[in-house]
Amino acid sequence: MSPGEFEVTRIGPCRFRSPLEDASFVDDGARVLFDASLEAVRAAKEPPQFELAGPRREIRFDPRGLRCGIVTCGGLCPGLNDVIRAVVLALHYQYGVTGTVGFRYGYEGLTSRHEPMALTPDVVSRIHEHGGTILASSRGNQDVGEMTDTLARMRIGILFAAGGDGTLRGAHAIADEARRRKLDLAVIGIPKTIDNDISCIQTSFGFQTAVSEARRATQAAHAEAKGARNGVGLVKLMGRDSGFIAAFAALADPQVNFCLVPEVPFTPAGFLAALERRLERRGHAVVVVAEGAGSDLKDAVVGKDASGNVKTRDVGTWLRDAIAERFGKGVNLKYIDPSYTIRSVPADPFDAAFCSVLGQNAVHAGMSGRTDMVVGNWRNEFTHVPIPLAVRERKKIDPLGWLWRAVLASTGQPARMA
Repeated sequence: MSPGEFEVTRIGPCRFRSPLEDASFVDDGARVLFDASLEAVRAAKEPPQFELAGPRREIRFDPRGLRCGIVTCGGLCPGLNDVIRAVVLALHYQYGVTGTVGFRYGYEGLTSRHEPMALTPDVVSRIHEHGGTILASSRGNQDVGEMTDTLARMRIGILFAAGGDGTLRGAHAIADEARRRKLDLAVIGIPKTIDNDISCIQTSFGFQTAVSEARRATQAAHAEAKGARNGVGLVKLMGRDSGFIAAFAALADPQVNFCLVPEVPFTPAGFLAALERRLERRGHAVVVVAEGAGSDLKDAVVGKDASGNVKTRDVGTWLRDAIAERFGKGVNLKYIDPSYTIRSVPADPFDAAFCSVLGQNAVHAGMSGRTDMVVGNWRNEFTHVPIPLAVRERKKIDPLGWLWRAVLASTGQPARMA
């Protein structure tokens, strides 16, 4: 990665003094190193580095009369309501912005199909107690020209878009179109992906809650497996391209004996042979499989979804049937798919606090005139990440890295099941 890829775009110079009182303002030159290893820093003439997030002393927009919009896109994720609440409250109480609206049903709301929702402190006061999103969501692309027309017509100065890879690509397209039209519009992304797969972002909100909820499923699977002769508890978790939830769920519950993720290939024959050896030795097994595991196998790809992502067969039911076919009545198999239960729960305390800080820093970034960026976190600092850098590739588990080594040590599964 080159240093230039980390530069954040601004829509213009700051023209107003921040209304924040007694704030610890962040200097525009403050940076966080991308790679903190001593060898990398010594080798680089100019090490890649992120802008440090936080309030600036000078801001781009006059809060009086400023209108802002919020949109939530893609699948549900714990913490969406917390983010909406944090953005509205920071705009209102820290900057005095009173004209905030929410666009309903994702990017569909930036067309003429849905009436925007007025967002005030009273409206959002208790939404964090509930899962889902008060604005609802949707998948799929919308016409960027039409979306930008809506923002221009409503005189929106800052758009906050909470979503994953597809949402951020849409935000980038809107930012590009706004630049082309010379609109004074800042577009700020807030990273929402339960799979934790956005590049250059250490953790996305909702991930920790998802792992906590997933552990409930693995514990239930273990109880079922132990409660029967040759019992097998099979749990399917989210993770279309990256298996972070499955990996951390396996580490959080050491009773998991097999963890299958998209990043580590396996064959049905190799896995079933390893499962058979486990049953002969211990008489029960717990298997966790990420939804994208085995996507490299024959006939795994079945099409694309509304957002253009590759769709694969349901690996959970496929694996369930493969186990049943191999062992027949010789195993007592229980299959658990908690995916939608996990997506729809309220954020846990850690994620709730994390969402509050993400939302606040998104507001600070937008008010300072930054655009085409997503608020991230890196090495326990909050950062500004250009959207093109964040969506260039998906973050994945390194099969040779510390996380997968820890999973192999915890589960005791073979390193290769080919």
